[in-house]
Amino acid sequence: METQQDDQLQDQLELETATQLELGETEIDERPNWLVAVRAAEDKKATNIKVLDLREVTSFTDFFVICNGSNPKQIQAISDEIQMQLKERREYASGIEGYETGEWVLGDYLDLIVHVFNEKTREFYDLDRLWRDGKEVEIPVEAPAA
Repeated sequence: METQQDDQLQDQLELETATQLELGETEIDERPNWLVAVRAAEDKKATNIKVLDLREVTSFTDFFVICNGSNPKQIQAISDEIQMQLKERREYASGIEGYETGEWVLGDYLDLIVHVFNEKTREFYDLDRLWRDGKEVEIPVEAPAA
């Protein structure tokens, strides 16, 4: 069964690649996944964005992206945008938790875990303090559009 699913996925990827080539979409996005997630969050007006490099702290993930939304709809929109932009890179969430309540949405992309909080919930759980042994990653300023 898995072989059939693998074959179908491979066929789909080949079709998508051929379509992209036909449309002239050959530009490769070399940004790390955490930066794609940050830019997606920025697109939906997330605030207080922080990236933690956890590679030297834990083995279950490499990076956390932590950010805030102001209300459940915005938190869901931020999560949706991150999921969509990572999906375009063929990076799929292995799990999304908390989406329905919109207080804390956690997206697990294996090497990247995204936390989108409302302010009160972020303060309560204080992941920034809990994972303080991780290195804060400087988020580069986005170059202005040409």
